[in-house]
Amino acid sequence: MQRREEAKLHEYANGIESRVESEYVKAIVENVYSIILDMEDLLVPQHPVGVGNRVQEVIAMLQNHQSEDVIMVGIWGMAGIGKTTIAKAICNKIGQRFESRSFLSNIREVWHEKWGDVHLQNQLLYDICKTKGMKINDVDLGKSELSKRLCHKKVLVVLDDVDKLAQLKALVGSRDWFQRGSTIIITTRNKRLLSEMDCHVYMVKNLNEEESIELFSWHAFKQESLEEDFIKLSKDIVAYSEGLPFALEVLGYYVYEREMKQWMSVLERFKMTPDHQVLRKLQISFDSLDDNEKEIFLNIVLFYIGEDMNDVIQKLDARGCHASIGMRGLVDKSLVTIDDNKKIRMHNLLQLMGREIMRKSSQNEFLNSGTLWFYEDV
Repeated sequence: MQRREEAKLHEYANGIESRVESEYVKAIVENVYSIILDMEDLLVPQHPVGVGNRVQEVIAMLQNHQSEDVIMVGIWGMAGIGKTTIAKAICNKIGQRFESRSFLSNIREVWHEKWGDVHLQNQLLYDICKTKGMKINDVDLGKSELSKRLCHKKVLVVLDDVDKLAQLKALVGSRDWFQRGSTIIITTRNKRLLSEMDCHVYMVKNLNEEESIELFSWHAFKQESLEEDFIKLSKDIVAYSEGLPFALEVLGYYVYEREMKQWMSVLERFKMTPDHQVLRKLQISFDSLDDNEKEIFLNIVLFYIGEDMNDVIQKLDARGCHASIGMRGLVDKSLVTIDDNKKIRMHNLLQLMGREIMRKSSQNEFLNSGTLWFYEDV
């Protein structure tokens, strides 16, 4: 009887040891797998024309500020200009220099989903610490947890498509959260957010003509250079796109394997009305404006492109707009630029977007509320 009991106890003990060993092996495998995933490159476009130069410029900026304990750099520019692609390429290039990395995509969209804020905090915590058991259920508690845990490793954190200061405060609230040598990269359309976080700012420039032609060619002809019969039409499309990568990709897709007559039709149609994909991407920036900024933007679309900024501000202020603040907001949100001669400039596609917004406004809300105040002044 005693021997049977001893045998059962021995069998039970062996079972426990086996399970513990199995769980230990499983934990090791999961840890190794997560490390392998960390080493994998993020997906970037097959033909990232112009991206390499811009990546090197950002990396040079990081190197110039490496004396700082924690480096924060913002990649800023209008919709569709390639901010996310640049950030991914940087992550692929320098990610292995850090103990852990996290790339949080589409923050603007995820944040507005139910529990999106804590989902992002949980994702960041897991990416950096690989802790499965811990679950954040409250944003403020999440801030506290992140501040305690992120400081133990040299990390690379990339926050993609940020549009609210609250997002930055919840995810990378302070440099004190991070260990010396860590780097935070933020992509945004709103420069003001970067100023609030005291970030170094990299402004993404439009593609030049040579880069634009190459990118368009890859999408229209699946080759690096233009086909001879389509050179003139291709250059017209490139000029229309004004160096915006997303527009070049969309237009290249539309004309791929089409006849010349169809090319002409596509170009003429797009000159009147932007493609819905391009329009939707650009309009996100417009929708983020307050009413005063929207009114100023639409007035600029109608009347003031190429005009002196100070003259325009004076006219708008005389009509009751807070034009100085509004103009600053439009510049910060990449909707207008001011050239070296203080003239107001706007991307061709943003102008078309503005006209399309007014055309689609069924009750002509902007026109009836004073957008045409200045017609007699023009």
